[in-house]
Amino acid sequence: MAELFLSDLTLSHFRSHRLVRLSVDTRPVAIFGPNGAGKTNLIEAVSLFSPGRGLRRASAQDMVRRPEALGWKVSGLLHGPSGTHEVAFASEAGAARQVQIDGKAAPQTTLARIARVLWLIPSMDRLWIEGPEGRRRFLDRMTLSFFPDHAQAVLDYEKAMRERNRLLKDQVRDGRWYGALEAQMARAGALIHANRAASIARLDLAQRDAETAFPSATLELVSTEGGLPETETDLAEALSESRFRDLAAGRTLVGPHRADLYGVFAAKGVPASDCSTGEQKALLISLILANGRALAADIGAPPILLLDEVSAHLDACRRAALYDEICAMGAQAWMTGTGPELFAELGDRAQRIEVTEREGESHVSHRAA
Repeated sequence: MAELFLSDLTLSHFRSHRLVRLSVDTRPVAIFGPNGAGKTNLIEAVSLFSPGRGLRRASAQDMVRRPEALGWKVSGLLHGPSGTHEVAFASEAGAARQVQIDGKAAPQTTLARIARVLWLIPSMDRLWIEGPEGRRRFLDRMTLSFFPDHAQAVLDYEKAMRERNRLLKDQVRDGRWYGALEAQMARAGALIHANRAASIARLDLAQRDAETAFPSATLELVSTEGGLPETETDLAEALSESRFRDLAAGRTLVGPHRADLYGVFAAKGVPASDCSTGEQKALLISLILANGRALAADIGAPPILLLDEVSAHLDACRRAALYDEICAMGAQAWMTGTGPELFAELGDRAQRIEVTEREGESHVSHRAA
């Protein structure tokens, strides 16, 4: 099986890091240091090698090192099934982020064709008990890993929906204004639903076929409105029929933007929302690992994994099991924790990086196992 990994990572004036140069290999990367030292900033830089706004969903301006605010740059060599690519991201002070691949400007969507990056961060620990928006975002990240064109479908749908919502807020009642927008929403929305459903099926299969120390989650796509039109025709009809209700609400009340991801702890038959904190964390890890295994089968290489404070809520046995599964998968996993003892079970299977903070600046250094 081929490998997908990042090497020769450079950060300049990114968050708390003034200048970092890291030369890493295909093994997992264990990053440790005190809270606030800049560990998450480091893996946030790695998350930029995937389409979107990164694991914090931050703007380019928020990523700049302060107080200098000179702009920032992140670059690295991305090795994968399609070859080796030099990828760079930069933002001048106050400007949007720019992407270059092999020295040429490129749209963010191109990243999905040369890399797959998955992440699990502490804010996602509340996934099963927060609102549907977070679960949709989580599902769409996984769906994008399987279907690179999913991002464009979401953008097309949201653009048309914003225009439709503007008409609704302005109380426009002439149906001719809505027809073309609803047709666009129906086309993109049907593709969004199909991609999500196919991704859930892939995840279910990847969990069912694997022997793992982590519990399986049974997933289902449901609607917060009691119905979820699946086909282009059904969605177009639903949008048309919902106009008067939508006019009263001032927004669109039917479509894939109203979907929700429902999860169940399969072995116990208990909804994920009712599970303990530790069980909810274990279910999330199970899904990330299943996503990784399914992608490895699809593209011939496991994705890059970003696991921030992954040891939280895991005992030593389950922590060791997680590391064994990551190494068995062959994934380059960037993991953070407060101390080196949290990665002891990895032995020499990982490379270690210590992050410290002095006078408001992060310092990075390699450490032996």
